[in-house]
Amino acid sequence: MKLPRLKVLLAMMLAAALAPSARAQDTRYVPHGSYTQLAIPAPACAAMNQPWEGPWQPCTGADHQEWLQDLRRWRDERRIRVGYDGSRYARPAAAWTQSSFMQAQMMVEDRYVYDPATRQYTVDRYLDDLIQRFGGIDAVLVWPTYPNIGLDDRNTIDLVRALPGGIPGVKKMVADFHRRGVRVLFPMMLWDQGTRAIERSWPDELAALMKEIGADGINGDTQDGVPLAFTLAADQAGHPLVFQPEGLPSDEALAWNLMTWGQYTFPFAPTVDRYKWLEPRHMVNISDRWNRGKTDDLQFAFFNGVGWESWENIWGIWNGITPRDGEATRRVATLERLYARFLVSPEWEPHYPARQYGVYTSRWPLAEGTLWTIVNRNEYDSDGVQLRVPYQPGARYFDAWHGVELTPARDGDGVLLSFPIEARGYGAVLMTQGAPEQRALDTMRALTARPLRDWSAEWAALPQTVTPVAATAPAASAPPGMVEIPAGRFDFSVRGLAIEGGNSVGVDVQYPWEQGARRFHQRSMDMRRFYIDRYPVTNAQFKAFLDATHYHPADDANFLKHWRHGSYPDGWGNKPVTWVSLEDARAYAAWAGKRLPREWEWQYAASGGDGRVYPWGDAWRADAVPRQASGRLVAPPDDVDAHPAGASPFGVQDLVGNVWQWTDEYSDAHTRFAILRGGSSYRPQGSIWYFPAAYRNDQHGKLLLMAPGRDRAATLGFRCVTDAG
Repeated sequence: MKLPRLKVLLAMMLAAALAPSARAQDTRYVPHGSYTQLAIPAPACAAMNQPWEGPWQPCTGADHQEWLQDLRRWRDERRIRVGYDGSRYARPAAAWTQSSFMQAQMMVEDRYVYDPATRQYTVDRYLDDLIQRFGGIDAVLVWPTYPNIGLDDRNTIDLVRALPGGIPGVKKMVADFHRRGVRVLFPMMLWDQGTRAIERSWPDELAALMKEIGADGINGDTQDGVPLAFTLAADQAGHPLVFQPEGLPSDEALAWNLMTWGQYTFPFAPTVDRYKWLEPRHMVNISDRWNRGKTDDLQFAFFNGVGWESWENIWGIWNGITPRDGEATRRVATLERLYARFLVSPEWEPHYPARQYGVYTSRWPLAEGTLWTIVNRNEYDSDGVQLRVPYQPGARYFDAWHGVELTPARDGDGVLLSFPIEARGYGAVLMTQGAPEQRALDTMRALTARPLRDWSAEWAALPQTVTPVAATAPAASAPPGMVEIPAGRFDFSVRGLAIEGGNSVGVDVQYPWEQGARRFHQRSMDMRRFYIDRYPVTNAQFKAFLDATHYHPADDANFLKHWRHGSYPDGWGNKPVTWVSLEDARAYAAWAGKRLPREWEWQYAASGGDGRVYPWGDAWRADAVPRQASGRLVAPPDDVDAHPAGASPFGVQDLVGNVWQWTDEYSDAHTRFAILRGGSSYRPQGSIWYFPAAYRNDQHGKLLLMAPGRDRAATLGFRCVTDAG
């Protein structure tokens, strides 16, 4: 027993002896935490201590040099430890990433992107709006999946192919962005393991799709790094791609992930992005979608020489930037584009000493000159001497932000530079030995003639409106196949199941009696008498409509996708019709002298007005609904009359768990959506991000709308209502 104990003791002594030297090889400034928060803190002296936190002294030149040397030593060693190879950054095909400062995340359902009336993508309208509001973008992340994915079994690839016009239409959309000088990325969602299985490996499938549509890159949704296999597959396909995960699992992955998102916390003193520090050619787009003010995002981006993710349409929830933020974005992006070559300087020096508290500077030296990017974190203007820089004979200095030449004041072996920076504002200085770039100076001088405070910083939600529903001819008694719903007092209480957004203003829906959209809704209503279909409209009923009217939608993509040769499959006559759009359902209802139900009518018919949780009562009953399909494929719906135990107090059946049902449509300036009720039997597994089920009477789903061919689904049908005389 003594020998093993001796070995343990010797091992402990050796570890203790080596520990100090091991710690000395690393830096005390590199943070720990999740991959979305890997930013290097400023020197401790960069932010003032509170009196109870001990004495505080402003940073000295020695403080800065100690901090900078420590970080440089750490960077050199990290590159050695991971065998870093930055050769991919030097490839001409990837050079665009190093000046891709402004990237928009664009929902395909945004009304500025596609016009369902003309059935055309409106890329110019979308880009012109961004130019007008904040100066435009360098790249766009086209988002065609979440939050609608999981409504049926179409996977990530299927939902791209289901976009209007199919692959030819998507290819033209990408080309339209390229025509305007904007690069195009699509997302990859490896969490999508509950819908239809893809036919090849994910790397090969995505590489082939991106080559087919001509896209430039892929965003790795929720990914801590896109594995090298995806880069190699794209190279093998002859269409190299740029990959942009949310973060990186290791510094080694920096070699093939040329872009990332920055999802930071924002202390007073700006932090240094870890990946940008390790590789100055790496592009970070700061993503902070829910924050209603973007000053932190823009200041941290400007300080780090990186970019911003303009993400206003968040899953159909509008969080538009304020006029002040829009104007600040225009100015920051313009200066970064004008001086992009400086912002990849391998000698980048963050936290270059500034003379005034709360003003923070990065120095970007090149052989031709030096650029400083500066932010004022204070809530007040800063004026007077801002920088002291080494004296260089013949050097000229320019306030690059305001586009004017500076008069340096000699100070021993240095010069003092004085210029104004407005509260929570920006500045830049250019030092050059030659002639200045007059065009750049003229551009910024014109752009910054007015202070940012002239633009409003007030945020406002977009108002939503409901699509009007025309009354039907009144019926004196229940038409065939319909159930009378009596007049009565009804407590309409419902909540939306959107996965994100909390209960912020703008989330979910704004009913006509509400001042803004919100998640939770309640209203006591006096309901008029009406009639509602006992069952959802069946395939047989819908075929009778087609036979009588010869209806065929202009956008017929996916129309009655499950039918063959103009009719439904054998045995499907009494199943609810699916693969019909909101427009198809309205056309049927008009032919039948009916209309689609208002959402509160649907809920009143389902609950009987007594607040019950499900149509049949307060406890879930498996025999009242179809069996849930938890596999990867949608199962055929049951016959509409297969579960009589699921009837509501009024005798309305098949309300829950068979197919979703269309009700009302709403819109704001950027998004159209429909309220779906009832849920379906399809429940894809394995991810929290799939379209949520809504089986309870007090729940609804919100489906973003784009075009009829895109909106149709294997799990979505409808029932009708008639007004009573």
